Amino acid sequence: MDAFAQYGYIGLFTASFLAATILPLSSEVVLIFLLLNNHDPILSITVATAGNVLGSVTNYALGFWGSFLIMERLLRLSQTEIIRSEQRFKKYGVFSLLLAWVPIIGDPLTVAAGVLKINIYLFLILVTAGKLFRYIIVGMLVLSL
Repeated sequence: MDAFAQYGYIGLFTASFLAATILPLSSEVVLIFLLLNNHDPILSITVATAGNVLGSVTNYALGFWGSFLIMERLLRLSQTEIIRSEQRFKKYGVFSLLLAWVPIIGDPLTVAAGVLKINIYLFLILVTAGKLFRYIIVGMLVLSL
């Protein structure tokens, strides 16, 4: 994660984007590093949120236009994981997207939203709200140390 942190906001954006897509990264570690090194908290949280949401939009697009084969190879999601995410949508509704930031279930949720063709504006609002809230909490905890 040091490699990302040394590039400041660009590194944070990249780590946040990748954490929401292909790689099992922790963008929070880069955010914490930047905050502890006196980077602007509002800008840092905004950059992390933007990168992470854009990664989720990529997942959504893969679900919307892709096939299970693409999702399995690029995102390493099995058909079982995607089907379970679709079932979560049916059980808990579109508001489950507020949990798109949660490790393990977040990526499949955003792919399932694309597969189910959830309204992109609603998708953006819910995913952004959930991810922004998470980064604000992380930021507040770090800055209160």
